[in-house]
Amino acid sequence: MDDLLFDLQLVALGISNGAFYALLSLGLAVIFGMLNVINFAHGAQFMLGAFAAWGLLRYAGIGYWGALVLAPLIIGALGVAMERLMISRLYKLDHLYGLLLTFGCALIIEGLIRNNFGSSGQRYAPPAMFGSLDVEYGEFFLPGYRVWVLVAGTVICLATWLVIEKTKVGSYLRAATERPELVQAFGINVPLMMTLTYGAGVALAALAGVLAAPVYSVHPNMGANFIITVFAVVVIGGMGSILGSVVTGFLLGFVQGITDLVYSEASQTVVFVIMAIVLLTRPAGLFGRA
Repeated sequence: MDDLLFDLQLVALGISNGAFYALLSLGLAVIFGMLNVINFAHGAQFMLGAFAAWGLLRYAGIGYWGALVLAPLIIGALGVAMERLMISRLYKLDHLYGLLLTFGCALIIEGLIRNNFGSSGQRYAPPAMFGSLDVEYGEFFLPGYRVWVLVAGTVICLATWLVIEKTKVGSYLRAATERPELVQAFGINVPLMMTLTYGAGVALAALAGVLAAPVYSVHPNMGANFIITVFAVVVIGGMGSILGSVVTGFLLGFVQGITDLVYSEASQTVVFVIMAIVLLTRPAGLFGRA
């Protein structure tokens, strides 16, 4: 019985990791689906969100809840500036140009953070109130903060999907992606909409970073550790498919938890094995359009 509970604990932790995959892949899917930009700086922006939360606490005395609001706004504003100054010039070019630009930006961001704060991790403790949410039964233990991450991640992903798929703003965004000239003719400022969309995708990455700060140590490479797996999640779900990215993120977190039980050495590579199988059988992804 105790062994079974311990196994369930590993699966539950895998699903909570899936919440981070879903949140990060959600931001990537929003940016690619709406703007056709492969944002390789997404991992660095995730890391900036975590560092913003840590910096707000250390230098301004602003705790977790304040950082949960302020950090995404700050990093999202940086994303808006980045889009206006650089990315907006690449919309009519091949995807490769955007990928190379954002990859270079990621290297610069990570280098600046490493030079200023070093490579060692910074501890960011979650609020003590989450201790009351701890789930414990025999050998099964799930920290209350992990429960919060799972609930918050699910709510944020669902809310973002509803905004894009079920509201007038979302319909404008989708229309601006396919027929920008037509949408512009109706008096809608398409360039501003695209700028705010990129900023929103970056803010989602930063929000995921704030949620991740108490779980993982805050360090310059934390985004790089996630981003390759998250890109695999987006490819499996279907490039640009918001629902596909969210569902696949949670599913792959669950699969990693199961793999950790059966053969722990393969838990980090199982995602890429699944990606290879999906690409061979359904190149557009599980939820993508062929």
